Amino acid sequence: MNSAWSYVRGFERVSLCDWPGCNTSVIFMGGCNMRCPTCHNYTIAWQPEQVPAISRQSILTYLKNRAKWIDGVVVTGGEATLVPQLETVLHDIKALGMRIKLDTNGMRPDVVESLMQQQLVDLFAVDVKGPWELYPRLTGGTHSPEEARTGLSRIFALAQTAPEAFLFRLTQIPVLTPDHIDTARQYLPQGFTLKLQDYVAPRRSHAETDSETRRMSGDVVTRPHSAGHTESAQSQRH
Repeated sequence: MNSAWSYVRGFERVSLCDWPGCNTSVIFMGGCNMRCPTCHNYTIAWQPEQVPAISRQSILTYLKNRAKWIDGVVVTGGEATLVPQLETVLHDIKALGMRIKLDTNGMRPDVVESLMQQQLVDLFAVDVKGPWELYPRLTGGTHSPEEARTGLSRIFALAQTAPEAFLFRLTQIPVLTPDHIDTARQYLPQGFTLKLQDYVAPRRSHAETDSETRRMSGDVVTRPHSAGHTESAQSQRH
């Protein structure tokens, strides 16, 4: 079995916008269980084999050498919860004394629960795409309304046990009306707020305006020394 580190397809050394109030590094994991039409990281998400892997040693060496200037590490994708033995990556980061934020679409609640039990993640940033009935359209046909409801309902239940460890967000894509957003907001457990993110269209000819934002164009980093990713109002993920 390949190491979880072999799934790393991008690394951004410094980001000031992926974790509000924190100076972070960002690790991008390849592969995703959704096909959102306006995905900004579509190559690493859908065709990770076309992007070179980044070595464990290069990332950990960088993090260790700059630990005093980095508040934490964001693990994103793609969809990181799909990575087999993801906890090995998180353990390595935690061993450096760093906090971890994990971006997820919430469709692997079993993985989220396991990571919670192991105390490997400090903040789960969970994307709520929109109303359940729009999930087939918003995810490129990968998830039914019932699958979305089932997965996120379990996430909501987990969040109620550790409110400080969860952030819920929604990207205001053009297809979503104010009523759609209000409907999605009502799914959240009492006491939680839905963080709204601005939509930024990706520079792709086949992109449609019926998905999330994730990241601004030009953000997929394939070498440890590369930079150039930005996110709009959030820590915009998925």
